[in-house]
Amino acid sequence: MTTKRRALVTGGSRGIGAAICKRLARDGFAVIINYRSREDAAATVAEEVRQAGGEATLAAFDVADRAAVQAGLAELSAGDPRPISVIVNNAGIARDAMLPRMEWEQLEAVTRTTLDGFYNVTQPLVMAMVKQRWGRIINISSISAVKGNQGQVNYSAAKAGLLGATRSLAVELAKRKITVNAVTPGLIDTEMIESVPDFVVKQIPARRIGKPEEVAALVGFLASDEAAYITGQVIGINGGWH
Repeated sequence: MTTKRRALVTGGSRGIGAAICKRLARDGFAVIINYRSREDAAATVAEEVRQAGGEATLAAFDVADRAAVQAGLAELSAGDPRPISVIVNNAGIARDAMLPRMEWEQLEAVTRTTLDGFYNVTQPLVMAMVKQRWGRIINISSISAVKGNQGQVNYSAAKAGLLGATRSLAVELAKRKITVNAVTPGLIDTEMIESVPDFVVKQIPARRIGKPEEVAALVGFLASDEAAYITGQVIGINGGWH
């Protein structure tokens, strides 16, 4: 690319998000690393990107806070005239509990981050993609959206909602050469699964936990020109665990 396309990765300071930022930078995108509170971690990712010859910008805002997102996107636009061409909606949180013991706040926090976050970030950026007739929207869902998981009614519902949004938005934008896809990772080596017992890992046909870099490689392909005919898809990366 003569002019680097910009890619915004929400929740990009750690885990899968950090791996995606590094991969997209390696693939030639100017990455925008969004984070809510972990500034040190986000700065470390940015430094690693720059040391590898890439371009990185930090963007601090909570995706669940519409006003904060609007202010953050306005600042990004004012600082760089290039439109954001790739959105990776990766930000997410877990507040696990069995439903009879689940507080409303646990449901609301999870759904607001995933579903409100998707809307708050994506909706303001779509028209710029339409005008340039190129864009990639990649939503990071979860195996919990398709498999279900004990204690994760809120998380599963939020991530499943993201799949419906993916398919509908893909139909709306396909003729504009904008693709919209979802990725559903299984167990990936991040902070979120530190307490997963060994017997669960043994249920995975591949007999191992996935790496964030493996998810990032899939996202990198979906963000590329080569993936132009793939849209409205839900792609699992789970070692054969269904």
